[in-house]
Amino acid sequence: MGFWACTAVAIAVVARRLVALGHPSRINPQLAALDAAFASHTALTLAHILPAMAFVLLTPLVLLSRSAPVWSQRLLFALGAMVGVTAYAMSAYSIGGWMERSAVLFFNSLFLFSLARAYLYMHRGESLQKMRWMSRSVGILLGIATTRPVMGVFFATSRWTHLGPSQFFGIAFWIGFSINTIVVELWLRSRERETTRS
Repeated sequence: MGFWACTAVAIAVVARRLVALGHPSRINPQLAALDAAFASHTALTLAHILPAMAFVLLTPLVLLSRSAPVWSQRLLFALGAMVGVTAYAMSAYSIGGWMERSAVLFFNSLFLFSLARAYLYMHRGESLQKMRWMSRSVGILLGIATTRPVMGVFFATSRWTHLGPSQFFGIAFWIGFSINTIVVELWLRSRERETTRS
């Protein structure tokens, strides 16, 4: 359920950003400022979010299919590399300053490391290890979806906390990506224990 919920949120986040690039928010001043920030580097934003959406849409075919076509696996690795490289570039424009940037640098590096390990195991023909590392990389990437409800809480409580996006974005990134990374790792370890008992 968590996988599908994160997938749906990730797709909605990209769809909302695509709409906002053409029609920025005029209702909420905080959202309007965020939309303007992303619009100031539209080409980079598109180069990041379009491959990310393609990655998310392709993931069920690769992760949940017993015999995923080779082309889909190769395409997933290429899309993941594009998402990772552009995430580093996007961090130069981080709304949450160094707190957000540190989360992006840490988790993006972990994402690319996991993706590289999965690619290596695929070439060695070790499908079980490939799927474990692929699951880690997908879990980390979908952390962006988990940050959204966390940000929602910060937006909803901002009149009491007096925190703006520049102050809470980094915290939300650390929370969201950490949740996904920990949950996927616990799930993988529980599967390993089940396999060992069997």
